[in-house]
Amino acid sequence: MSEVDSRPATTLEDQGFKEFRPPLWNLSEPVLVEHTLRRGEGLLAANGALVVRTGKYTGRSPKDRFIVKDDITANTVDWGTVNMPFEPAHYDALRERVLDYLKPREMYVVDAYGGTDPKFRLPIRVVCEKAYHALFAHQLFVRPSVHELLHHHPEFTVISAPDFLAEPARDHTKTETFILVNFTRKEVLIGGTLYAGEIKKSIFGVLNTLLPQMGVMSMHCSANVGRRGDVALFFGLSGTGKTTLSAESHRHLIGDDEHGWSEEGVFNFEGGCYAKAVRLNRTNEPEIYNAIRFGTILENVIVDNDTRIPDYNNTLLTENTRAAYPIDYIPNYVPSGRAGHPVNCVFLTCDAFGVLPPVSQLTPEQAMYHFLSGYTAKVAGTERGMGNQPSATFSHCFGAPFMTLPPSKYAELLGDKLRMHKTKTWLINTGWSGGGPDKGNRIPLPYTRALIDAIHDGSLNNVEMAVDPIFGLHYPKACASVPSEMLNPRNAWADKAEYDKQAHHLAKLFKDNFAKFANVSDAIRKAGPLV
Repeated sequence: MSEVDSRPATTLEDQGFKEFRPPLWNLSEPVLVEHTLRRGEGLLAANGALVVRTGKYTGRSPKDRFIVKDDITANTVDWGTVNMPFEPAHYDALRERVLDYLKPREMYVVDAYGGTDPKFRLPIRVVCEKAYHALFAHQLFVRPSVHELLHHHPEFTVISAPDFLAEPARDHTKTETFILVNFTRKEVLIGGTLYAGEIKKSIFGVLNTLLPQMGVMSMHCSANVGRRGDVALFFGLSGTGKTTLSAESHRHLIGDDEHGWSEEGVFNFEGGCYAKAVRLNRTNEPEIYNAIRFGTILENVIVDNDTRIPDYNNTLLTENTRAAYPIDYIPNYVPSGRAGHPVNCVFLTCDAFGVLPPVSQLTPEQAMYHFLSGYTAKVAGTERGMGNQPSATFSHCFGAPFMTLPPSKYAELLGDKLRMHKTKTWLINTGWSGGGPDKGNRIPLPYTRALIDAIHDGSLNNVEMAVDPIFGLHYPKACASVPSEMLNPRNAWADKAEYDKQAHHLAKLFKDNFAKFANVSDAIRKAGPLV
């Protein structure tokens, strides 16, 4: 039985891949699953999902990501500890070594798009040595039609060679791992890591560079739309609830992670979802739970050796377990991946200090302050090297590792669009209440969903608001299905003095972090904590 060999207009030889074995072009989902099993890259779970392990790297490697500094990027990229420069000559030399490594190996090619809007989508190609990486790209990016595939000319190519290890002294990398972005060659070169998220996030970084220069706001957010056409955006760092809160049975999912906002509205960058699977259960997240079936990739999820039933509560390998599946596995998705302008914009934070209100409405100035701050907090014990206390994380634009341009560029674009379309902005705390993880409780997901529903139906627009004296946030005094004592974060604490101490501590962290934004207006600076 032969496999379909779908060759697009631009071949690998056209791109300079000479003397390579014939690649495997755009294989179907079942064939890629078969290849993954045949090559010993994974196994099947009882629910039909493909289970893989990514080795010692169970997440991204941001300190190993570089951008080639050339005529295109020298004066546009926000250089620093996030966007680190790499010499063009060093890139060319390492690229040659990677291609020599790949020549005798079986290679998979996936052609796709980054972006669902035909006006702004980026034709891409993924060339990889792992069958399950090809399946990941097939599921996560936007798939071309048969006609589009025949005329596909990639404008950016990802070359993934996870088993190739760099030699830092020779290759000018920091470690054996590397993620190198080259805008002159229009390539991404990845090696030394099996973590598939590097593939999708590298293209996100490319779009974050190109689209804002075309007037399109690129966003690390999920998005959904109600029956009345009311679009909502959910910004947030990993673990704050973007995927969970946007996948709702009574609303339609546009996308769960990356979007653009053009003059015509919102559009998804992706064709799939990359949901966190840790502590997943059917009751709280039925849409995601039911999306895990044949064709889904489970990364680093532990399964029983005999039954092959996944144990989503087992974090032996990592807290960052993932499920990658095409967006049409969610029943109520938006097939076009596009919708109108947002009515509501939600910033999600997981406050492990337990001092922020569960919901607050932000003024335009506060929206810019919190967008530039990008606050969340990690819980002690979930990552190696953390102490016994929560650790605050500030990541501008709720996605600093993926933002290549100066933060002000994204903030200005977002601010202009929020004002133009009169979009309301909210801050939702999906973290703790009544104390930190040692004394308080995680805000129950049903309460957070009730608050989100009140935002969607407009009921929070007509309730009496109170002002938090430390953070200056406006929060409702009442909301259906949510205990009123929880809405005021100080009232939820038994020890009010300890609340005041922790709140002042977090306020200082906000102010210390924001000091780096020297060029913002006084109005935005004053929109932060009041003490």
